[in-house]
Amino acid sequence: MKLDQVQIANFRNLTSISFSPSPSLTIIQGVNGSGKSSLIEALYYLGFGRSFRTNKHSAVIQHDKNEFSVFASCHNENGDKQKIGFQRTRGDQFTCSIDGEHSKKLSDLVSLVPIQLFTPQSTDLIIGSPSERRRFCDWGLFHVKHEFQSVANQYAKFLKHRNALLKQQANLSAPENQYWESQFALLGEKLTEIREKYLRSLTPIFEKYAKEFLPTFEVKLSYYKGWEKDASLSESLVKKKEYDGKIGHTSSGPHKADVKLKVNGVNAQELLSRGQLRMAVAALQMSQTELFNTTTNRKSIFLLDDVGAELDADKREQFIDGLLRMDTQVFVTAIESTQLEFIQKYNEKKMFHVEHGNVKEE
Repeated sequence: MKLDQVQIANFRNLTSISFSPSPSLTIIQGVNGSGKSSLIEALYYLGFGRSFRTNKHSAVIQHDKNEFSVFASCHNENGDKQKIGFQRTRGDQFTCSIDGEHSKKLSDLVSLVPIQLFTPQSTDLIIGSPSERRRFCDWGLFHVKHEFQSVANQYAKFLKHRNALLKQQANLSAPENQYWESQFALLGEKLTEIREKYLRSLTPIFEKYAKEFLPTFEVKLSYYKGWEKDASLSESLVKKKEYDGKIGHTSSGPHKADVKLKVNGVNAQELLSRGQLRMAVAALQMSQTELFNTTTNRKSIFLLDDVGAELDADKREQFIDGLLRMDTQVFVTAIESTQLEFIQKYNEKKMFHVEHGNVKEE
């Protein structure tokens, strides 16, 4: 998917802007507070239906407006043109638009717009909670494995029901609860199998990029499924039944899973510097982009916000070079042109300047 024309209205300090990005590399420059990160945030809504900067959707709507909107005309890998859009109101109602057809199903839109994001906070993928790494894994699965979303949604439904029974101190061994227990275990094992298979496919690609970005380290990925290694989920649920009853929620299952990253045999966050952690994240995202491309024969959109922060010039170039080699549509924000001196070598690029919420092509 490539965006050809973008229109943003009533989003933070972007009252009404329209611009035509490059199908390859788009550079967005401006001082802090000019609106360049807001532009990236608005594009992010097309791929996720939410912000990466706040949990409150109303926070991005201009104070005197009732809604914001992001619309784009685009084309896919076959050259087919589409018009897509996302609109959210201050009352937290949203509407997706695809070729003029409106939908309340967010997955209809985000499945068309595979967007990835790299920011100064992207190190949270490694140093943050396991939920960050599960989201990383599940993004890839959502876009490459059709059955994943159905299995994940069913598992979430059964987990919610099981937790409700635990809070009620219900007897999970009672006949009326046996169906729920067995289905929960089956779905948990299925979800784990899907994730483990995905990570096995991702690992050799990641190790290739890790050698490029962190050549002096031995980097390894592994998957923790969310319960004891040598037990089935059913066995773990039986073993933890009393404990789960005391705490009122389920302590075993893929909702507790994690992707472990070790460097020279120790946890990455214990050994790598902040800059090196960012390069490890870059390697993870590059490998996910390549796996997405080869599995689906589609292209993704990559947003790099504040690329100059804690990333050496040669690493910035290496990162962008790799993405462009895979025909990814890349959006990059920077405060100063000196942060991106190497971009002169790219032929198919566009540069925009953002000031006071206005966007002008240079």
